[in-house]
Amino acid sequence: MGASPIVVAEDLTRHYRVALKEDSLLGTLRHFLRRRYQTIRAVEGVSFRILPGEVVGFLGPNGAGKTTTLKMLTGLVHPTRGKALVAGHVPWRREKAFLRKITLVMGNKQQLIWDLPAMDSFRLNAAIYEIPEGEFRKRVLELAEMLSLTEKLHQPVRKLSLGERMKAELLAALLHRPEVLFLDEPTLGLDVNAQVAVREFIREYNRRYGATVLLTSHYMADIAALAERVLVIHQGRLLYDGPLAGLLERFAPYREVGLTLAYPLPREAFLAFGEVRDLEGLKARLLVPRERLTERVAEILKSLPVEDLEVREPPLEEVIARVYKIAPSGLSETPALEEA
Repeated sequence: MGASPIVVAEDLTRHYRVALKEDSLLGTLRHFLRRRYQTIRAVEGVSFRILPGEVVGFLGPNGAGKTTTLKMLTGLVHPTRGKALVAGHVPWRREKAFLRKITLVMGNKQQLIWDLPAMDSFRLNAAIYEIPEGEFRKRVLELAEMLSLTEKLHQPVRKLSLGERMKAELLAALLHRPEVLFLDEPTLGLDVNAQVAVREFIREYNRRYGATVLLTSHYMADIAALAERVLVIHQGRLLYDGPLAGLLERFAPYREVGLTLAYPLPREAFLAFGEVRDLEGLKARLLVPRERLTERVAEILKSLPVEDLEVREPPLEEVIARVYKIAPSGLSETPALEEA
């Protein structure tokens, strides 16, 4: 018998009712006498289940509903309708036992006290979660070593680099050793080296403690490196829930063929073999249908002055963009209007 899911979302929906007002004196008077409202459908009927220990990527453009969904699952926002269970608890009840089992890290928010050493903020968190002194020291040292942050614990937060601050935020959020991690853009704004360090830490934390992770990120490298399964949300609705490899198969029915040529050729020379995505000097990039890949590669090698050839999956960013482009046409682009 399989394990029971640790995160359950059933028909999760969140609507916001926002008053509309024109930018004029007349508009202000109209607004006072007879208000009109706009219903923002931030999340609409989202359902999924996550098993203990899974790392799941949560993808979607800005405004798609990712953060609102995370806020409902962590109890910060009450849904308009629908149900959720996280680690056996209804999130919006915000029970003490529930808060001990989860954490929410947002790349654009900080909990550390700016002018104090990070260690002081860690002590505050330890007091909140009633972590004994000995256990507190053990956890700080262990997490700091995993994050390569040991030498920075006693420096004021304002003197840390952006990457170091993000590592310290992660350490603070994980001191109580939560079972479920909700990570909203944890590598936002970090340089490549810092992104890799945070990514490796999340992978190691998941391996070492069996923590469940729901991760949103605009950096496709984060998703590709950490998540075998992805959820794709667009305009508040869930478009895809399945393996990352299945996303490529379903929404990218082609492979990318990279060519290095012995001498330059005009674009017309490649049109018989596939769609020309890039052509510059001796380098060309073609998109070839998956089902005709073997045949087309043989034709390319026979017909063109190829010095090197590489077949690869298209960039994940392009696949995700394609998912959004072919989103169900039934989704409304315009929020509903109401009058009071």
